[in-house]
Amino acid sequence: MSRYVVAKVEDLPPGERKVVPVGGKGGIGVFNINGEFYALKNMCPHKGGPLCQGRLRPHIVSSETYQVKYERDNEIIKCSWHQWEFDIKTGVALYDSRLRVRTYPVTVEKDEIILHLES
Repeated sequence: MSRYVVAKVEDLPPGERKVVPVGGKGGIGVFNINGEFYALKNMCPHKGGPLCQGRLRPHIVSSETYQVKYERDNEIIKCSWHQWEFDIKTGVALYDSRLRVRTYPVTVEKDEIILHLES
């Protein structure tokens, strides 16, 4: 397994992301969600758009007409090309669980964020 230093923890605060040029075409996006780090392939499986450059948003839920609630702030990424949405933590598409984007393990060692890729 290959290790890539993404950044120092202090350089990627909660709610921020960084796209790193590793892992093939488009690179990989690394996200800080409330102090936990997650990584996704920066390519939407729908049409190949730059997924990790899309808008971060909460998950919008509704139990009744005209009632909207938000949960999981900044845990959903919305592809800027066609508005498809994915859970950053799992890579699963919100409205079709059969569709997913590849995820990668991320660890913190000392004060550095490390992305792990299979060799």
